[in-house]
Amino acid sequence: MDLFPFLVGLALLFNFLNGFNDSSGIVATLISSRALAPRLALVLTALCELAGPFLLGVAVAQTIGQVFAGPEGISVEILLAALLGAVAWNLFAWYFGIPSSSSHALVGGLVGAVSAGAGPALIRPEGLLKVLLALFISPVLGLVVGFLLTRLIFFLARNASNRINWFFKHGQALTAMGLALGHGANDAPKTMGVITLALCIEGGLDEFHVPLWVILACTGAMALGTGIGGWRLIKRLSNSFYKIRPVHGFGTQVSAALVVLGAALLGGPVSTTQVISSALVGVGAADRVKKVRWGAAIDIVIAWVLTIPAAALVAAGACFLIRLLT
Repeated sequence: MDLFPFLVGLALLFNFLNGFNDSSGIVATLISSRALAPRLALVLTALCELAGPFLLGVAVAQTIGQVFAGPEGISVEILLAALLGAVAWNLFAWYFGIPSSSSHALVGGLVGAVSAGAGPALIRPEGLLKVLLALFISPVLGLVVGFLLTRLIFFLARNASNRINWFFKHGQALTAMGLALGHGANDAPKTMGVITLALCIEGGLDEFHVPLWVILACTGAMALGTGIGGWRLIKRLSNSFYKIRPVHGFGTQVSAALVVLGAALLGGPVSTTQVISSALVGVGAADRVKKVRWGAAIDIVIAWVLTIPAAALVAAGACFLIRLLT
């Protein structure tokens, strides 16, 4: 039974859910500060995500491919199980309104499925370490950049009139476009890497390089998910930490865009949801530490920590099940 078409379909579903979930982070501050109407914000974000891989490249796909020693020993069944684990967790997170990390879910799914189906020896420690460092350091960078940038904004605007709020409010449209470009160039290539690895396994490619049709399909699926939007997650992220004013939205968007765009250019797979949430906390703390509802932030951190092992366990179980059925 040829499982490659199922793998491609599941990869596109994962990207759709990725856009569906991560759209909340990109547009939450835009909507809560009333900079743009919700539907317009989502459509603008989706269009920029489509352009992201073509303007910034797909270096992240290469990084995902470097996690494993090579296609030898890895089967399409294993990659299919990895995607099943990631999709299952994303659906769980969406149902309960948890702003989880699709990136963590995919990494957890890959590690769990490959370990169960081919053995942990096929996982390159240096490749996995690069991925994990990018995933776990980027939220810290988001928080620090958000804090420092907001303090700088408050210093520069200390003598400004209330009319500066117009700039902060409407400037978010441009910053959100930059963030969406980074999201498209960072998140969509993760599943491009999985499909390309499957093509190498099937003999469709002699070496690891992402075909144009894979770029178009993966980016299009994520943009579609973003255009529809995860409204429950948007509402939760907009109201979880504190009441967001235009200056907070602007600072969050700029901080997150700097981190995500930089990671996309360097090939570091990061979680856009994590970076935006941590930047939002950093911006709020720069305004007033007591302003942030730290309990909500802790709940989200716990969900992030659980994502990789949870997705890994589901993927390992899916790997055994697929082998029994095929």
